[in-house]
Amino acid sequence: MNSIKKYIAEFIGTAVLVILGCGTAMLVGCDAASGSGYLLTALAFGLVIVGMAYCVGNISGCHINPAVSIGVLISGGMTVADFIGYIISQCLGAFAGAGVLALIFNMGGVKDMTGGFGSNGLDGVNGSVGAGLIVEIVLTFIFVLTILGVTSKKAGHGSFGGLVIGLTLTLVHILGIGLTGTSVNPARSFGPAIVAAINGNSAPLGSLWVFIVAPLVGGVLAAVVYKLLEGKE
Repeated sequence: MNSIKKYIAEFIGTAVLVILGCGTAMLVGCDAASGSGYLLTALAFGLVIVGMAYCVGNISGCHINPAVSIGVLISGGMTVADFIGYIISQCLGAFAGAGVLALIFNMGGVKDMTGGFGSNGLDGVNGSVGAGLIVEIVLTFIFVLTILGVTSKKAGHGSFGGLVIGLTLTLVHILGIGLTGTSVNPARSFGPAIVAAINGNSAPLGSLWVFIVAPLVGGVLAAVVYKLLEGKE
């Protein structure tokens, strides 16, 4: 029963992340030239993490991101069975969140400023798969490494952990939005891309693998590096 509660918490948290994060991007756009929409989107993603950390963090740890879950798994913080349950819950939550956005924007006739329900893409790096992989691996590494450090029993950050993690996600978005739209989260990329395809825009599916593979690689690297750094003298 406790595992089911964790999975439900991860489903809700990931759905909220997509609704508020991708929804903000869809509404205000992410044009770096104008700046305001760019920063609002970065803040939206970061603030969702802050809110969800204090909402479901005590239930599931508020991973709401497969890259975080794989980092926690490698660090010994969860079982393989729970890891699989988390991944499924996160992907379903992201799909549900993107579905809610589709209902709101389609029924309300609201223009999607991103053109793909906040999906990630490689336009900012001129279609370069290599550059996109590097961006997502590096940003995810930074994000997951921060999470592992903040949540470590040795850290002692207490109730400020959620704020630090949310601000870090905001920071990586400030750099990454103009390059890849900033995924650092395979589930967050999966949901909007699938819903965009259902709504007639299959373009995001072409590069979706980049935003699944790269964040997972970044999460694994972060876990390995943190274990080496935190290990016994």
